[in-house]
Amino acid sequence: MATSDDTAVTGKPSDVFESPSKPLLLSTYIDDFHHHSPPPSESDPSSSSHYPTTITYNYHSSRSVKDLPILILFLLFAISTFAFGIFASVNRNPNSPSSVSAFVYDIRTDSCIKDGTSSVTGDARVLFLNLLRSDSGYILKNLILTVVVTLILSIPLSVFVLFSLKHYAKQLVYISLPFFILVPIFIDLYWFVACTVNSTCSEKFPLGYRIIVLVFVLVVIGMIVWIFMLNWSRVELTVRIIRVSADALSNNLGLFGVLPVMILGLLAYFVPIVVFLVFARLNGEIVPTEKYGKVFCEWKQDSWVPAYYALAILTMLWSAAAMVEAQVYVISGTIAQWYFSKEDSRVKRSIRSSLRNAFGPSSGTICFSGLLIGIVRIVRGAVDTAANEDASGMVNVVLRCCVNALLSAFEFLNKFTINFAAITGEAYCASARLSYELLRRNLLSAVVVEIVSTRLLAAIIFVLSAVYAIVVCVILKAATDLGVDSYFVAVVAFVVVLVILGLLVHVLDNVIDTVYICYAVDRDKGEVCKADVHEIYVHLPISRNHNPSYLNARTPLLV
Repeated sequence: MATSDDTAVTGKPSDVFESPSKPLLLSTYIDDFHHHSPPPSESDPSSSSHYPTTITYNYHSSRSVKDLPILILFLLFAISTFAFGIFASVNRNPNSPSSVSAFVYDIRTDSCIKDGTSSVTGDARVLFLNLLRSDSGYILKNLILTVVVTLILSIPLSVFVLFSLKHYAKQLVYISLPFFILVPIFIDLYWFVACTVNSTCSEKFPLGYRIIVLVFVLVVIGMIVWIFMLNWSRVELTVRIIRVSADALSNNLGLFGVLPVMILGLLAYFVPIVVFLVFARLNGEIVPTEKYGKVFCEWKQDSWVPAYYALAILTMLWSAAAMVEAQVYVISGTIAQWYFSKEDSRVKRSIRSSLRNAFGPSSGTICFSGLLIGIVRIVRGAVDTAANEDASGMVNVVLRCCVNALLSAFEFLNKFTINFAAITGEAYCASARLSYELLRRNLLSAVVVEIVSTRLLAAIIFVLSAVYAIVVCVILKAATDLGVDSYFVAVVAFVVVLVILGLLVHVLDNVIDTVYICYAVDRDKGEVCKADVHEIYVHLPISRNHNPSYLNARTPLLV
């Protein structure tokens, strides 16, 4: 397979455009690219030694292990978490902190002894049965049924959205945009009228507050409309980019099976850690304590338990961030193999090879990226928390600005690092440097990979989720006796669909980034592996403030 795949990236531009059916626009662009773009060594001779001779997908099954020290550090964290967790489970006290009230101080033994038994378990069982028999139980049953049906329907709904974006992206975007404005306006006006008519709601929310909420939502909607109007020149180009990414993802539908399994694997990995945290809380003893001249019994926790809590939580955060980066790696590796393959040919075992590389040679790189991402998010959260507190003064303001600037610079450099590592198998630092230099050499920007696409996709899934929630609400109103509680169940259904379709948007965003970096590799080598991608991505702006000439040029692009 390696031999056949390697030949896929050695084709010349002339071979690609030998067919008379190919558009003239792209062949003209390639000729212009060859005549006016010097090779990397001529354009930047001082740094040519830092670049590999060729940048393309590394098909070798035996990639070298990268960032091994970080992988060892991660394994030490994980092994220590499980080792101390097992010790906490074995060494736990059968008497929990909640049972302190059942102990009394014995002056003869100078210790706390149990005074009686507690019937908490039986009381809890009775309370649970009463809950199921009450009105809350009826709401809970309908809520669980709605969530289960929503999860089942989310699979065909996601496939429908994907293939709609592939074949009817323009129509779907133009249909969704008005609804993205009209649905919030309708909900806002409906809430205002319903709350005004309802006496209970009108008493809790006076007319002045209702008007403030109504106007505030309308102002937010107006700002969203203004943002779309400012970026309207990029909408047509963004639609084509979304269509390309949907086409790439539809050719690798196996990702929809692998990515949820990776999430479930992470949850299965978290389950014993959570159990260990519960058992760690039970490591201690009930001891007598003198307060105000009287002796009481209280729970004294072992001194090592807080340290274990910190270790376990850090391990979970690092693992979650690393799993997110692993998903990006698998997506990038799979899409890159599709991109560099021959046209009309299907790459075999692309997902399997990406998984093997992600959890094999590049596992240290993924752990390194997850560690840095986790640190950045923790620091940003701390900075935001400090900003919300009453921390005035010029020093605090300057310090927050410096920290935010450093975090933004890291996010800028990190944007395509994992994508590049999945393609080449390089270490994290080398991938960050080489991906930045690759884009710089080819006059491409790391910040303009159409952030409009994310907004458009967010608008589409918001509209679809809102429509689904409205349908659920109508069905519940007609088929059940939930009454006002049907709105709550519909909101939960809206959130579930929004989260699931949000995962689809997350995957599409990573596909767009991967195709962009693959396009940069093609451009750097002067080759064309996917002609339709080049026809679209050549119109991307070179900076945030540069508007693409897509609409003005009116050049015929490949549909």
